[in-house]
Amino acid sequence: MNKSKQGNGIIAMSFIVAIMLTALPLPDWAVNWRPAWVAIVLIYWCLAVPDRIGIFIAWFLGLLLDVQQGSILGQNALGMILIALLTINSHQQMRAYPLLQQAVLVCFYLLFYKLIMFLISVYVGVDTSDWTYWMPAITSMLLWPWLFIILRDVRRKHRIS
Repeated sequence: MNKSKQGNGIIAMSFIVAIMLTALPLPDWAVNWRPAWVAIVLIYWCLAVPDRIGIFIAWFLGLLLDVQQGSILGQNALGMILIALLTINSHQQMRAYPLLQQAVLVCFYLLFYKLIMFLISVYVGVDTSDWTYWMPAITSMLLWPWLFIILRDVRRKHRIS
């Protein structure tokens, strides 16, 4: 099998699972605490294989999220592109960090993503003044070490490089 094509199905499946977890219904009190599944899976793959997962994939995933969530077309796409750019530009340094330090960096990336979403929402007149709006960055940070370990083991098992 062509080495560049090896593992594309596994990578695509991880994004599909992330989109499904994003669509999973939650009680009203927990909606704002939902981790940014697609964003953290995107961060992982941009960190692990930056030559294969990049801006176009981030844009496509963002458009899928826009359609899924009924948000302004391009809003999540812009945020995902910025996350991919940040991750790809710092992937060599980020790989050297311990998992807890990576988790803090993931939190900052997601706070930046949520800030972009917030500014677009304010511009179009949507009220997002609840403090829990920022919580996906925290919950994603807490999940990062486990997600990293799981996806790393999957990547190693299927020899994705």
